Amino acid sequence: MAFVYILQSLKDSRYYVGSTIDLNNRLKHHLSGGTPSTKRFGGVELIFKQEYKTLKEARYVEKRLKKLKRKDYLNKIIKDGFIKITIPQ
Repeated sequence: MAFVYILQSLKDSRYYVGSTIDLNNRLKHHLSGGTPSTKRFGGVELIFKQEYKTLKEARYVEKRLKKLKRKDYLNKIIKDGFIKITIPQ
């Protein structure tokens, strides 16, 4: 199994979107400051996760979300509790 996850900065409410097959280990890495892109966030909180069958699917969804660069869309995903992106077969 794989996950797409959204972290929120404790400092200024910015979002970080990522994907992984080991969510617990990845979160530990973010929380310890081991990820340069979230290190400057001043701490992060996991606010959303969605499971996928494969890492390939999760990476596809992650890339689509990052291309959008729209905080309002991420807010809707968090509020609704799911991501509505069709994965090509």
